[in-house]
Order: sequence, then structure tokens, then C-alpha cells
Amino acid sequence: MTEQGDRAVHDTVDHRLAALADAYGVATEYVDHGGLRQHASVTTVRAVLAALGVRAEGPEQVEQSLARRRLEPWRRTLPPLLVLRQGEEADVAVHVPHGTGVRVEVELESGATSDLTQVENSTDPVSVDGALVGEAAFRVPAHLPTGWHALHAVTASGEHATCPLVITPRRLTPPAPLGSSRGWGFGVQLYALRSRSSWGLGDLGDLCRLVTWSGRDLGADFVLINPVHAAAPGPPRERSPYLPATRRFADPLYLHVEAIAEYASLSDADRTVIEALREPLRVADLTSDLLDRDAAWAAKWTALQRVYHVPRSAQREADLQAYVAEQGQGLEDFATWCALAEAYGPLPGWPDRLSDPHGPAVSGERSRLAGRIDVHRWCQWLLDEQLAQTQQAAREAGMGLGVLHDLAVGVHPYGADAWALREVLATGASVGAPPDDFNQHGQDWSQPPWRPDGLGEKGFLPYRDMLRTVLRHAGGIRVDHVMGLFRLWWIPEGLPPSQGTYVRYDHEAMLGILVLEAERAGAVVIGEDLGVVEPWVREALAERGVLGTGVLWFELDGAGAPRPPDHWRRDVLAAVTTHDLPPTAGYLDGEHVRVRSSLGLLARTHEAERTGHEAERTAWLTVLRNLGLLSPEEADEQEIVEALHRFLLLTPSRLVAVALADAVGDRRAQNQPGTSAEYPNWCVPLTDSRGAPVLLDDLPSNPRVLSLARLLATD
Repeated sequence: MTEQGDRAVHDTVDHRLAALADAYGVATEYVDHGGLRQHASVTTVRAVLAALGVRAEGPEQVEQSLARRRLEPWRRTLPPLLVLRQGEEADVAVHVPHGTGVRVEVELESGATSDLTQVENSTDPVSVDGALVGEAAFRVPAHLPTGWHALHAVTASGEHATCPLVITPRRLTPPAPLGSSRGWGFGVQLYALRSRSSWGLGDLGDLCRLVTWSGRDLGADFVLINPVHAAAPGPPRERSPYLPATRRFADPLYLHVEAIAEYASLSDADRTVIEALREPLRVADLTSDLLDRDAAWAAKWTALQRVYHVPRSAQREADLQAYVAEQGQGLEDFATWCALAEAYGPLPGWPDRLSDPHGPAVSGERSRLAGRIDVHRWCQWLLDEQLAQTQQAAREAGMGLGVLHDLAVGVHPYGADAWALREVLATGASVGAPPDDFNQHGQDWSQPPWRPDGLGEKGFLPYRDMLRTVLRHAGGIRVDHVMGLFRLWWIPEGLPPSQGTYVRYDHEAMLGILVLEAERAGAVVIGEDLGVVEPWVREALAERGVLGTGVLWFELDGAGAPRPPDHWRRDVLAAVTTHDLPPTAGYLDGEHVRVRSSLGLLARTHEAERTGHEAERTAWLTVLRNLGLLSPEEADEQEIVEALHRFLLLTPSRLVAVALADAVGDRRAQNQPGTSAEYPNWCVPLTDSRGAPVLLDDLPSNPRVLSLARLLATD
């Protein structure tokens, strides 16, 4: 046998390891982007199981782990969580010592209780640790209202067990203001949208002005923004909005300092200091230089701490304390992490004694750093206030939806969530994506994935609390890489992205809880379902009322040709481009090919890639001309951009987003997947086709913006 053949035999997953992997939702084979079946290696499968805390290094460990997994339901009275759809009747298994009587009741959110009816169950008892455990079954009725309820089981011997019972809407109802008409709006990287009142980066004051103007004067229904999740408080500031310290709380960098109520009561001396801090940033706003988050943060953070010391009115103080109480332990942990990061620098450089967020060492630090913790809680209260004001301004301006927030896939491996939620986030593996046509080496996003078992043990409460906070003042939420509700590509530590495999999640719980929280918030949900997506996933999303995503460049038929507009899905947010590509002006010119080639990210030659791009461009221009959207004569770049958006209006798509970068003729991509320091990701300010800075103040008089907006508003 050849060395290659011998290696293949020894790297084949046998049936027992495959059974163990399947029991934990770890895929041993999958279909790639080209439709070919691929097999995960033994090394990958064992490493992913290890990240789940499962031992599988040899046959004996595999058998022991399988046995433990099979007995897990029998070791607990009730399941960790039960998620059902409204109108769905189901039986719940209850495990008690064989022959022991048990009573089960449901407690609704309202406080009302009722006993469940026991139904016949012929399951044989099972020996667990030398004792027989029996199984009873109780029927959960179909008439329960949506919400977070609880099941309680009480045995004849007085033992008590409980678990959350979540009843979710069968389908998310679209927000009433949107009605049955198509909605449109701008998509914007908020930090890149500066104004003459910005502190070097766009903030919530700028967003408030954007939603007011575009809603009132242009008839826009929404503004879709990048994630505003919080980063670590100290320099260097994380550039990527998709690699946050937490997904639950927002970044004080987006606070508009002058909009804080206490700002008006600053002393003359403090006001002079703050104006001096702000002035260099305002000068920078007038240039097309790369954005400097560290400079913006240093100035704004100093200013915020001066405002913090201004006395608050009794009502304002009561509002702050009510917010802190409502957010509970989650806010306390986040604020503590921020204070520790200030004191000890970034993780992983902290003393080992601080690794447990609820250990005695951290408890002592909470007392020592109480003042700093309070500052960070205060910042989150201000963010909540300004987010609420922005959404209110959007609705008052006539927007059907308002602000659409973006939910990142995961968090920084050394961030606040990784520290505070370590029981539900895996170590030893990161989230990414397998190779595909655009990212031919795969992607490693360096984010710790949710542990499916950990989420279950916690009753999905960390997931629910995150969603509630993001949806708190939102007209909708875009879920980045929505396939993560179903499965994620886990990459074991030390292996390349191509050597990962998929791990399944309880999608009924993940999707159902998302729909429930969105329904309660009156929000629309958009799933970013690009890339390798199993067909049934899109069907499941559509069934629950979650919109998909249609990006024009990726909408191709089975032969690789542009998909006709009447063949697009209806329940999608349609757009020409995405933040991982150059704005349309740059894409048409092949900017993405040039950049990826210069960075060594192409799996084929530059010439081959350029030839493919030219063929794609020609195909789209032909489609536009055949549909009468573009004149037969040579068209300039603005005419093509507008024709591509007219194409979107021929589709049945429920929502249409136009990148503000497209509206002003910008050319540079915000992000180049597969890079970190090689490309200035997330640091590109909004500029026009000549590279000159474009400020929010100038948009109402920008003829190119107004032309594209009129096109969308007259649909």
C-alpha cells in the first residue's frame, strides 16, 4: 500500500466514532460548495469532540462516551429545555426512580398554573448507576400562549425539578407599518458615515439624522447598519464590528456626547477641555484618511468621564438604576469585565485567579473597582437611551421599520462574552467557513462557537438575553450567517479552515426563540443565507417568516448565468452588493480581483480570475440591456449602478437595500475576507468616486444620492 493510501485508511472515521460524533451533532461528512461529498478526518472529528468535552482518543473512550451520552436524559427528571410552536401538542418525558409517582404542572408567564395530563408510556426502565430509572410521559396541550413558561415536576418523595417551556409563534408576523408594500432603505457602515459634528467616526447622533432625513424626505423605510456591539475598552481598539467583545451590549464609541442630557450642565472648564479633544477629530473628518478608532476612543472616553461626574437629576438617576436592575447579572458581568480590562490590560494577560467571573478573586475586584464598573454601566444606559431616541426618530419620520440592527456570528475569543459565558462557548475550536468560490482557502473567524450542550443546560437564556437587548430598540435584525442557527463550521485549534467540519444545533430552539423575541419586539428578521446553504434551511426560515438575503452578484441560475428577476425569492432583502465586496463602482472595475490577487488570496491565476470577472460583467450588462434597463450605447458607471438597482425593483423582493457607498460612488471595500493586517478592513471612510470624503451633512444636496433614491422611492 502506498503511503498516501495508508494515511487514508488510518484517517477514516469508523462506525463507532461516527455514532459518537452523530450523538453530539458533529458531522463526519458533508456536501461542499461544488456539490461534492467530503469526509471529515479522524483528527478533525476527535478534536471537535474534545472541544465539546468529549473523550474519543481510542475505542475504549469512544464506548464510554457513547454510554454516557445515552444515559444523559435518564440522569435528569426533566429535559433542560422544551421549545414548541404555538398550537403544537407534545409529550414530555419525565425520569424518576422506577415505581415513583410524579406530578407535572405548567406555570405560565402570567403566574397561572395547571397540571399536565399523564399519558401512556411503555418505555422500559433503564439501569443508571446501579438503580432502575423509569420514564413517564405528560402531555403539553396545544392551547398554551406564546412566551417563556416553566414546567415543574414533583415526585411522590418531594423532589422537585423544573425546566423552561418556550412556546414560539408558528410564523413571525411582519411589522404592521410595513404592510404588504415593498420597503427600501440605505445600508451603511455607521462608523464610516461622518458629519461635521462627528468625533472621527459616525455615531448615533449621525444615525439619528440619517433616519430622519431619509425617512422624511426620501420615503425610506429603514436604515440597515453594521453591528454596534461593544469592543474592549482600551487601545488598540478592535476594528471589526463582526469580532466584538460582546454581542449583547453596545459600544460607547457610538455615543453622541453632546446629546447626553448632562452635557448641557458641564462647567465652562470641562466644556473647553472637551472641545479641545474634539477639534483634531473634526479636522480629520474632512479628509479621506483611514479611520482612527484609537484616537476617536481616547478623546471620546475622556469626554464621557467628565460628563459622568455631572450630577444627574433624581428622575435620571432613577431611570439609570431601573435600567441596571432590568439588565441584571449580564450587565454586571460586562461592566466588571470592562473594568478589569482597564486595570489588567487585554486577555489573555490576566492573572489566573480572575478566570472565573463568579469566583472569590473577581468578587473582590468588583468591590475594589466599583467606581469604574459604575461608569461602564452608565455608558450602557446612555447607549440604550440614544438607541431608543434614534428608533423613535425613525418612526416619527415615517419609516415603516426604522433601524435594522446587525447581529454578528460570534465574539472575540478573549472578550467579555468568552469570559462571562465560558460554560456555553467552546474552547479549542473557532467558527469559520469552508472553502467556496469566493474564499477559496476557507475562512477562520477566530470566534468561539456556542456549545450546543451548554446552551441547552442554560435553557438558552444567554441566547435569549442577547436577542432581547439587540432587539430592544430595533425595527428589525439581520442575522449574519444565519446558517449558524442550524450548523456552524468548527475549525479545531491548530488546523486550517479547510480541515474543519460542521456541528449541528437545535435549530427548532434557536430559530423559535429568535422568532418569539422578534415578535415581541415588533421587528422583522433577515437571515444572511449566502454561501453553502442546505435547501431545507431556506425552507425552514421561510416557514417561520424569516426573510433571506439576495445579493445580485450571487444570484445565478443552475448554469451560472444571472437569475431572471421574476425567479428571485419574494421573502428576501435584496441588494446589489455586500460589505465583503467592493461597492458596485469598484466591483464593476474588478477591484476585488486586483486586491485579492495582490494579497495572494486567489486559488487560480490573476488572468483567469480577471477573465471570469469580465465575463460576469458582460453577462450582467447584456441582461440589463435586454430588459431595457440600460441603453445599448456605452454607459457610464453611475448609469450601470442605477440600472442594477432598477433590476432589483423587477424582483418580487420584500425589501431592497441600497448601500450608501453605492449611492455616492465609493469604490473601496470595507472588508477583505481572509485578511487582518494585510488590508485596512473596517477603516475606510465614506468617499465619492474620486476618493473625496462624503459627509452626512452633504447628502441632501448630493445629486447622485438623490437620483438613486428617487428611483427606489417611485417603485
